[in-house]
Parts: sequence; structure tokens; C-alpha cells
Amino acid sequence: MTDLTRYRNIGIFAHVDAGKTTTTERILKLTGKIHKIGEVHDGATTTDFMEQERERGITIQSAATTCFWNDHRLNIIDTPGHVDFTIEVYRSLKVLDGGIGVFCGSGGVEPQSETNWRYANDSKVARIIYVNKLDRTGADFYRVVDQVEKILGARPIVMTLPIGFEDSFKGVVDLLTRKAWIWDDSGDPMKYHLEDVPADMKDKVEEWRQKLVEIAVEQDDDVMTSYLEGEEPDIDTLKRCIRTGTIKLDFFPTYCGSSFKNKGVQLVLDGVVDYLPNPTEVNPQPEVDLEGNETGNFAIVDPNRPLRALAFKIMDDRYGALTFLRLYSGRIEKGVTVLNTYTGKTERIGRIVEMHADSRNDIDSAQAGDIVAVLGMKNVQTGHTLADPKDPATLEPMVFPAPVISIAVSPKDKAGSEKMGIALGKMIAEDPSFHVETDEESGECILKGMGELHLDIKVDILRRTHGVEVIVGKPQVAYRETITSRVEDSYTHKKQTGGSGQYAKIDYIVEPGEPGSGFEFVSKVTGGNVPREYWPAVEKGFETSITEGVLAGYPLLDVKFSLTDGAFHAVDSSALAFEIAAKAAYRQSVPKANPQLLEPIMKVDVFTPDAHVGDVIGDLNRRRGMIKAQESGPLGVRIKAEAPLGEMFGYIGDLRTMTSGRGQFSMEFSHYSPCPRNIADEVIKEAKERKANK
Repeated sequence: MTDLTRYRNIGIFAHVDAGKTTTTERILKLTGKIHKIGEVHDGATTTDFMEQERERGITIQSAATTCFWNDHRLNIIDTPGHVDFTIEVYRSLKVLDGGIGVFCGSGGVEPQSETNWRYANDSKVARIIYVNKLDRTGADFYRVVDQVEKILGARPIVMTLPIGFEDSFKGVVDLLTRKAWIWDDSGDPMKYHLEDVPADMKDKVEEWRQKLVEIAVEQDDDVMTSYLEGEEPDIDTLKRCIRTGTIKLDFFPTYCGSSFKNKGVQLVLDGVVDYLPNPTEVNPQPEVDLEGNETGNFAIVDPNRPLRALAFKIMDDRYGALTFLRLYSGRIEKGVTVLNTYTGKTERIGRIVEMHADSRNDIDSAQAGDIVAVLGMKNVQTGHTLADPKDPATLEPMVFPAPVISIAVSPKDKAGSEKMGIALGKMIAEDPSFHVETDEESGECILKGMGELHLDIKVDILRRTHGVEVIVGKPQVAYRETITSRVEDSYTHKKQTGGSGQYAKIDYIVEPGEPGSGFEFVSKVTGGNVPREYWPAVEKGFETSITEGVLAGYPLLDVKFSLTDGAFHAVDSSALAFEIAAKAAYRQSVPKANPQLLEPIMKVDVFTPDAHVGDVIGDLNRRRGMIKAQESGPLGVRIKAEAPLGEMFGYIGDLRTMTSGRGQFSMEFSHYSPCPRNIADEVIKEAKERKANK
């Protein structure tokens, strides 16, 4: 049986362009997994294997690989940094035990770093911090450490200090051993030597080492008492304390280096092995029943317990659909049958493969703690649990954000129609944040996603990977509707056409719900005027109706329906009659409740050089943006704002023009807000025209 204490399931996450993929390449080189290092800017990296990734120099889907360091097995997932693909980060963090947060030495804590850090906090993932790119102009390790405390509210425990900055960066000092690691200029990560701390850094090293020791000894009362009595703890004791605090998320070991120049990555790998938890040291996953209620049982990491595996990613490739699994307990073997607790159907495990980006090694079995991919799954989707058919249980499912932007696409010719349907089916399985709908009236195919880049990539995959030429419509905003007034009303549904008729009378209140409540239904009926068995039918009638608002046909948000009274007929009443009554009541009363159109408001984070701040703020104001904060940094200014999605289409092009190509921005959904009258009138008019044309 494999020794699980030697496993590390880790992810690498950061803002766009902080050097995640470059760092992964260096790790693969150092662990002997690859012999030639590929560069992002040459489009030759191992984990960025999609055409679109290599062209754009960004990571789009998370890639998994396995390597070994100091007799430990590392299962590594390289995740995307772009905000449109945060879903990949979220679902990777869900199945990992630890992570490396990479920060740019000059850019510091950037917008996407915050989002990913928040996801990691939510998933309670232990992390080490790696401040990369210290060879870049404007790099400042100490400033980034300060930002980690102030912006992320995290507590770094600094493990290495840089020797030199920018062009003069040549190595790092390991604070535990008080040794300087100096690399030569050959670019070979193995060509380094250890020497004493440079004379001009001795005071700084002692100051930071003292901070390290003081933070570490807090984890053990006996060690702390000895330290306060003047006894310096040895390195093994310090490492044990640091490991305890890292796993408890009390602090985050912080390293520095330059992945591109091959300096500092070995110490990060040592940190992964020394301080990040193995699968048995993290809190076990809670098991839930089929209704989603916690059962009180946990999937304990043990190969001898019943199987519990979470499908966290589906990837389609030339061999068929690959299903990535994290095994929490039990084991799987080729040819065995497992139960998908979501569908209630069994699936047969075809092949089991260990992934290395887009290549793979066949293996016969896998056990608790492993991350593997399997072929042959027919109906498994992201978030489904595979369990032992004799002892089923479900793991806590994943929750994915709703898309905020949509485009209409249609194939250029009839032949492409069927091909497009098959391709979209595969793409939906791969990406839970990507939705596809068919407009019933126009027959148009609507793609929905998290942002312009997200949909742009999807269209590109349709064209190149699946060979479907499509015509693309302009982006559409996912508006919503709500109500602003309370209405008390009554509706009677009567139908008599020979034989048994239909009869249902309901008295009800329609009123605005709490923000974020979605749909709420309560029954206040007393005395049996509407029998209890008909209440779910009334609820269903209202709930199915809110998918189409009365203004422009957008779904209704934050609305509460209360059933207060009514009447029924002993023969003619049925659940169907009450459902029909509720649907008609919705159409009758919602227009009276002062309906209002809502638009998605985005959190916008813009970076601009100092010289262009005025232009950028002026442009955001023209886009109905609200400036929330401004932060000056050494390379420019970060502007935080909220702006309506409808005003932000094409923003990247305008920002680049305003800032001579140096501006960057990221955007994520924040909340829905009432639409100004002139915009609402325009949207409603367009919706009516679309309806009329159909």
C-alpha cells in the first residue's frame, strides 16, 4: 500500500501573468519530469497544451501532472489566472490539500490574486506564498509581503530573503539555515552553490529570522516557554511548528525567487514537502444524503474504506471523455463498477490514467489520496460523486456562479448544425460555467458565459477544435427583473367541458423578497380551505412562472409569494388546477407590483500608469461606473470601481488605447441593481421587437 504521508496534492494559482505556468515548468524540470524547459512566450510550455493557450500566452483550463521530489509524490494542478476562468481555480481548490500562491514581485497582490485567495480561504486550503519575478524592474519583495498582510489579511512567515533586486538579483538566503543560495548566470537551475550570508545582509537576516522564530514557536507552548527562557529551538523543531501553523492556516510560509531565471524554485519545492499537508492531515470531506443534508459521516482518507471519489473536471480529447477524479476514500481498479450517486446509475471504470498535462500513463488501480483520470464514464459530470454501490454516499457538491453574458451563434451551413450540437454537448460537460440554450421562438443557439474572453475562447474552440464555422451575434447582457410593491390579489380558475371540470381559487400576496433571496413561497392557509396536498402545486406554478418576467421576459429575482386563503371543490379540484391558477395569478398580479428591470453590476479592477489616471477615471464615469477606491503603487495606480456590464463591452480595446497598451483590467460579477429608466425602456423595446419579429 502507498504511504499517503508522502503525497502532496497541490495547486498553483495567481493573477494573470504572475508566472504560474513558468513556475510549473521549472518544477517539472527540477523533478526530472521534463528535460527541456518550455516558455510561455514561445508557446512551448507543457501544461498550456491548448492551441488557444499557446497563442494567447494564458492558461485557460487547469492541467494536472504528477512528479516526485525528495521521495514525495506531488500531484500538481496549474490553474488559469484570468478572471473569466476562475471556475477552473474554484473546482481545483475544492479537491486539493495545499496550494502555492504566486505573486509578481513588481505587480504584487493583484485583483485576481484576491479572488483566488478568497476561494482558497473558503475551501480551507493550506498555502505557501511564492513571490516571483524579483528580477523585474520595480520588483520589491518586502512591499509584496506588506500587501499580503494589508490587502489579503493574511499572515506571511518569511522563509527566504532575496539577494539583490531587479538586474542584480542573484539568489536567496534561507533564513532557517542562514545559508545563501547563489545561482550562476547559465540559466541552469542546478548550477548553484551555498555560501555564508553576504556581510551587508547579516543584520537584516537576523531581524527576519527572529520574526520567523517568534511566529513559529507560538504553535507549541513548551517550545515557546523554552524560547522565552533564552533557549533557541533547533531547525527540526522550527519546521515542526511551521508545519503545524501552516496546516491550521495560522500563517503562510513565504518564499522568493525568479522562475524565469531559474532561481529559488528548489526552496519552494522543499516548502511544499516540509509544510503543506498530506491527504490524511486535512479535514475529511463531509458526506451528504441525496437531498444535500449532511449525514454526520465523513470520507476519511483510507484505501480500506468504501469508495468516495469526486469528479472535478471533464476533458474531451482524441481518446474520448476523460473524467478527473479525486479519491477521498477507498480504491478503484480497471473494470470495476461504481455508482454515480447523482444519477443513481452505475458506471464501469474503463482505463485509469495518470496525467501529465495532455499525455498519460496507464495504471491498473488508484487509491484514496490520488488524483487520476478515467476513461469510459458515460453520464458523469463535474461535481458528481462516485461511490461503492454496496455503501453509497454523496460528497458535498460544487456550486458554480451563474453566467452574466450571452451571444447568439448559428452554423454557417446546414451540415454544421449537427456537428455544432455534438461539440457544444462536450463543451458543456467540460465547463460548468458555460451554458447553452436554444431560443424556442427564434431557434437561435445562445451561449452564456462569465465574460467576453470566456465566450471568445469558446467560439474559437468550436471553430478550431471541432471544425464548426459559426456566425456570431453581438454580446447580450443577462438582465433580470424584480418587483417593488406589495399586491394582495385573488384568482379563480374554472373550467367545465363535460365530465369532471377544473376548479381552484387562491388568495395570495406578491411582494418584494429580501435582496439575494431569489424565490420564496409560504402558505398561511388555515382551516383547510386549500388542502395541504395542493400547496406544492401552487408553489410550482409560481416558481416555474418567475423564469419569465413581464417586462422583457428576463427571470424574476427576489420575490415572495404567500398563499393566504382560497377554495376548492371536492370533485373538480386537482393539483393541476391549482398549478394553472398560480401561473395565471402570476400573469395577473406581477404587472401590478411595479416591476423593475435589473442590470448586472461588475466589480472592475483597473491598473493604469500614473499619466493616464484622469483619462481612465473619466472613461469609467462615462460608462456609469462608480469609483470605489484608488491605490498608488510603484508602477501605476489601481482603480477599483463598480460598473454595469452593458457599458463594459469592448473595454479592453479602449483601455489599451487610452494607456498606450499598458493598462490592464479584470472584472467579475458583483450584484444586480435597478436599471436607469432610459436603458430599461431601450431593453424592453428591443425585447418586444424580437418577440414581434418571431
